[in-house]
Amino acid sequence: MRKQLGRVSGTIFTMFLALLVSATMIQVLSADSLNNDPRNVRSVYDTYKIKRGAILVNGQPIAQSVPSEDNYTYQRKYTSRIYSAVTGFYSLYQGATGIESASNDYLTGKNSSQFFEQINALFSGNPVTGGSVELTIDPKVQKVAYEALGNLTGAVVAIDPSTGNILALVSTPGFDANKLAVHDGTVSGSNYQKLLGAKGDPLIDKAISGSLYAPGSVFKLVVASAAIESGAFAPGTKIPNPGSFTLPGTTTKIYNSGEGRCGGSSTVSLADALKLSCNIPFAQVGIKIGQGTISDMASKFGFGKTIKLPLVATPSVYPSNLDDAQTALTSFGQYDVRVTPLQIAMVSAAIANGGTLMQPNLVRQVLSSNLAQLFQTKPSVYSTPMSRSTATKLKDMMVAAVNSGVSSNGKIPGVQVAGKTGTAQNGASAPYTLWFTGFAPANSPKVAIAVVIANGGGMGQSGRGNTLAAPIARKVMQAVLNR
Repeated sequence: MRKQLGRVSGTIFTMFLALLVSATMIQVLSADSLNNDPRNVRSVYDTYKIKRGAILVNGQPIAQSVPSEDNYTYQRKYTSRIYSAVTGFYSLYQGATGIESASNDYLTGKNSSQFFEQINALFSGNPVTGGSVELTIDPKVQKVAYEALGNLTGAVVAIDPSTGNILALVSTPGFDANKLAVHDGTVSGSNYQKLLGAKGDPLIDKAISGSLYAPGSVFKLVVASAAIESGAFAPGTKIPNPGSFTLPGTTTKIYNSGEGRCGGSSTVSLADALKLSCNIPFAQVGIKIGQGTISDMASKFGFGKTIKLPLVATPSVYPSNLDDAQTALTSFGQYDVRVTPLQIAMVSAAIANGGTLMQPNLVRQVLSSNLAQLFQTKPSVYSTPMSRSTATKLKDMMVAAVNSGVSSNGKIPGVQVAGKTGTAQNGASAPYTLWFTGFAPANSPKVAIAVVIANGGGMGQSGRGNTLAAPIARKVMQAVLNR
């Protein structure tokens, strides 16, 4: 009898132990996966019991949580679609993007710097209140950039070159994040599907991600930087200037934008080749300095690297294993060179800042629920692609491109502007990609900018960077200078 009772007791103990271990596994080891499982309704409700922190611009909320009358306690609200590329969205059914995703730990009060607030909430029984994330965006500059793009598909990135602070980050078309934040799953899902299929891909942040763009002639700034920094070229170095050029090892001919010679003479200086945006001279420069030299310079600017703002930017691409023909094509931004507008803005920012590229940044500070500062971004150096001497030479070349070259629509009355346009080909019959990049004032820069317009701005292969992108850049630079 005692043996039977012993066996029963042992069985019960074993079962109890197994239950205890199982409960521990569920509560501890599987906690994260269970909390993140969208089928866990309790977890979803708990998430919405947290008063999510606001996203601020100039101290004012552009995204915030307000009381809700349904089971979710709080509803996320957004003020304007002009910030949609920055805030992204926070959706019960579609997840989160933009700053809503990148700064989620601060916004939900779960960052390690918010530990004492978490402890206070635990003992008081009150839900955690998230911290607020204040951005570097200037609301006036952001508005001007968004309105200047209008109905065009494209993007604008404006940076303070001395600090790396991003003053405007716009992608068009924008979208109304409120339509994805609704708590009705059917409505949210329907709105999401409409945006997925909408013209211009509004959910893609074209300033930092997506399929990337051919840079065309704005990439000549990278090649010119590499050429001068290598010592092989100076701004006055003369380059052969034929009306056509046969790519090495091929029978393929390339031409300048207007065909014929660039500037009319049999030779052209590197400075004039940039001012007039000559393809053939730059192809020869690229061949002479080689793909390795160009690739090294591109890497210093950030090509091939993931850049966090904290939004994560898709790495721009300078291809590898090129022959001379391919290197020639990349030297005026064609072949397989692909970039984000952020990357091109960084190129201009480095030149503007005397050859030193500052880490681009979108977050100024994070504040706790009681407005104590949890985090503040301090300017830091990303890289030094070139010497101050090289940067000064490039600045002068870019000023000439605006004053008397093909980038003339970047001019601002009474202000010296440095700039470069680009008109990138995308195939035999595909619309061009249009660019402007530069900075102002040239001698004491307050803003570096990149503007891209996709699909030829609706003009197919008739649009040009100087006619469509440069005027937009001019308006944005003026907005910064008039602050």
